[in-house]
Amino acid sequence: MNAGRPDFPTLYRSEFEYVWKTLRRLGVPSRDIEDLAHDIFVVVHRQLHQFDPTRPLRPWLFGIAVRVVTDHRRTFRNSRELLAPTSAGADPVDGAPSQDQKVAEAEARSLLMRALDVLDVDRRAVLVMHDLDEVPMPEIAAALDIPVNTAYSRLRLARADVTAAIRRHRERQR
Repeated sequence: MNAGRPDFPTLYRSEFEYVWKTLRRLGVPSRDIEDLAHDIFVVVHRQLHQFDPTRPLRPWLFGIAVRVVTDHRRTFRNSRELLAPTSAGADPVDGAPSQDQKVAEAEARSLLMRALDVLDVDRRAVLVMHDLDEVPMPEIAAALDIPVNTAYSRLRLARADVTAAIRRHRERQR
């Protein structure tokens, strides 16, 4: 193996949580996350020899995750089940914030997840990588195998879609 390239067991242990969070951020239903996470690592195992260790690992993993999620959605697009939002998918929070802060954060997170659900996976992937994972745009474009200008366009459109979805939700609440 080339210097700097992680061995699979180490990569699996160190990046499983990141892949899990990425799947949640991409809108994968909780019932499918475990299966898709393992599918991603099957692909990683098969393609690890092609990974360029001079490049960041997480954008490469994110690109694989987007392709696995896209394939999964194509396969199951006609059997989509709508579930009511629950707090089960909420991130654990330590005891420092007040109960009001916790409720407000959970509501904001739930609103954001609903707004993200209106996005197609291509736009959502760019938004999550850039705004949540703070990956530079050239790395996003490389990971998703798209031109940099296309990545910027998807980010702009995704932000506009999320803003509009949040605005519609708030108007319905009035």
